[in-house]
This record gives sequence, structure tokens and C-alpha cells, in this order.
Amino acid sequence: MAEDREILREIWEGRLPVCFTLATEEVSTPIAPDPFYLMVPRLTYFPLVTDKVRRHFVRCVVPEKHDNEMWLEFERHPLKWHYPIGLLYDLFVSNSELPWQITVHFDKYPDNKILKCPSKDVVESHLMHSLKEADALKHKNHIMALMQERDHKQLWLGLLHDRFDQFWSANRKLMEHSAEDGFRYIPFRLYVPQLTSKPFVQYLIKPVENEKKLVVEDLLQRANLNFESKGSFQVVIHGIDIPLETPLQWISEHLSYPDNFLHLCIRYSQT
Repeated sequence: MAEDREILREIWEGRLPVCFTLATEEVSTPIAPDPFYLMVPRLTYFPLVTDKVRRHFVRCVVPEKHDNEMWLEFERHPLKWHYPIGLLYDLFVSNSELPWQITVHFDKYPDNKILKCPSKDVVESHLMHSLKEADALKHKNHIMALMQERDHKQLWLGLLHDRFDQFWSANRKLMEHSAEDGFRYIPFRLYVPQLTSKPFVQYLIKPVENEKKLVVEDLLQRANLNFESKGSFQVVIHGIDIPLETPLQWISEHLSYPDNFLHLCIRYSQT
């Protein structure tokens, strides 16, 4: 299981400053509302941290839209709420400019591009589904099946209330493995919008093959994508440029998001 607790805590405590602004065309008051600033955890999901944002802006839209579901946009990209916040930033913000400027909407929900999220229960359901999918890859779903309901709640409440110790006291069970071979397969998703129309690339890869520890470079080679065709690139997760020689088992244990997946973005150098 993951042993470098300081690294786990540093990743957990990663934050992004965000400036939320109500879409100009949706302002119904004589004076536009001030922007709303928040420091948000990279590891969580927007619906879990934007209650105050909604309360700040909803009074400035027409009353018939007060009950509409709020959605967020960055540079004409509707932000998928079921992607972790840190992943969205790594995926869309190329110049690392902070605070992150996000537009808030209460109208014209783009349900052809992003899922509906009427309540936090939907986020909990999404998290549990992802954890089960990751555990199926790592342990044939044996761990999640053996965990009690209170363990599942501990995972959810730890994320919901941003409590590292509460989350990891349950999550450490999902990171256990045999010392020789590691996990059965590495749960990961690779985001390369420059090279494929798919939302992400995913395939089976073991952490150890023929007694050789596989590394990030091995994972990229099996993607069958010509990464160099767009110039020099970095593999980024949590805003960190991951060296290609990093063992897959180690990053899976220490740099996975709370859903237990590695969400790896390919970021190209700007010319």
C-alpha cells in the first residue's frame, strides 16, 4: 500500500484559486454582481464546492431561472462536473494563469456536452462507480466488495468534507497489493485532445511484466499515438510534470485521484 504519507497529504492539499463571474447576458440586475473568489481543492468536484457561488449569483438572474441547474464554462468549454477540478485545469489551462477565470451560467444547460447533476448524491454515486471500476482493475473488485457500507461512507464523507485522515483510513485498503507484482492492472485515463477525438484513452496495462517494473514511458508507447508529432510534451497530473521513468505502480499508489484513477494529461509546449 501507499507508504509515503507526506506525498499523499501534499497531493490532497493541492488548491487552485478560482475567480467565478456570472455570464454577462444572464445578469438581470442594474449592476452586475462582483466576481466570487474561491480556493478549491484540486482533488474534488465542482458541485461539492460551489454552493456559495450559486448563492452569490442566483439573486442576479431572472426569478424563473433561480431553480435552474448552474453550470460552468472556461473559454467556451463547458466544464464536465464529473471530472476532478485539477484534471479540468490541467486539461484546459495551457498558460497556468491564476486565478482561474470561470464563467457561471444558469441558462441553456449544454446537456449534450455535460451530464446533469441535480444533487450531491449524483456525485457520490459517480465516485462509488469509479472506485468499483478501479478496484475491478486492481483487485477484481474484491476489496470494494468486502468493504462495509461505513467504509464507503467514509470515502465519500472524507472527500465531501475535505478530510484527509477520514478518506485515507478507508482508501488505504484499496491501495494494498502483493509486494512482488503490485496491482493486477493500473487504473488510468490518458487525455490527449490534440491527437484523438476520444474524451480519453484507456487500455489494460500491468505495473510489472516479466519481472520488469513498467514506467510512464511504457504506458505512452502502448497508446499507439504519435506524441512527438505535435512537438515536445509533458505528462501532467496534479499540475506536476511526471518524469517518463516513474514506475506505474508508484504513481498509481501516490498520485491517483480519490476515484483511484490516474488522470494523465498530455500538455504540449506553446510555440
